[in-house]
Amino acid sequence: MTTRHATGFLPRNDVRLGPDGWRQTLRDRAFTIAWGAIQWPWLARSLSGGRPVDKRVLLDRLSLPHDALPNLGSWKADTGLLRLIVDEIEDRRPQMVVELGAGASSLIVARALQLHGGGRLHSLDQHGDFIAGTHEWLREHGLDADMRAAPLIPAPDGWPGLWYDIAGLPEQIDLLVIDGPPWTIHPFVRGAAEVLFDRLSVGGAIMLDDGARPGERVVASRWRRNWPNFSFELATDGTKGTLIGRRLR
Repeated sequence: MTTRHATGFLPRNDVRLGPDGWRQTLRDRAFTIAWGAIQWPWLARSLSGGRPVDKRVLLDRLSLPHDALPNLGSWKADTGLLRLIVDEIEDRRPQMVVELGAGASSLIVARALQLHGGGRLHSLDQHGDFIAGTHEWLREHGLDADMRAAPLIPAPDGWPGLWYDIAGLPEQIDLLVIDGPPWTIHPFVRGAAEVLFDRLSVGGAIMLDDGARPGERVVASRWRRNWPNFSFELATDGTKGTLIGRRLR
């Protein structure tokens, strides 16, 4: 299974993927359910994945067939995020791209890198079958990437929930795309991505999917306090918004 297949409204229950002995607290579980009630308008807005015409324009820009992205929407990347990624790669020519959460964005990043500068994509996802399927999807289009299944471990630095085991990622990153883990673990779960911010090259960018959601807005507020050497701006392209951070020094 990959994001070229139709998927449900919600992602898999990744809470079950935590390490032995780890349990989601009742407080976190109740908080996540309550936050889901707050976020439902943003979740519903994301169902479309973007306008079909925007998807065709994006695929034409990358010389990919129109059936290369048959099923966007729900928890997957939308055309707004994907276009911003292509803009960044075309303009900045990053050599090291790290992606947290594989899928449609993996295909688009790998193709954009192939066309613009020949950089390398390193992609993590918590589901081994998803990684294998996505890697095969890329190969069918003549693309390659370093794709690895990363176990979920307790989140670092006071962030809630679970986070990827990031061992083995490059020490220098030019573009960091954050599209996982899902909010169903905890609404603030993606905040732990800041453990990689010190690896960003000066001028490098962070792109956080679902940036307009209330949970990601809380994360963005904390990042702005913690990282004064980054600028952060919310791009409202697409259905879900993208928080873009850029290292200034």
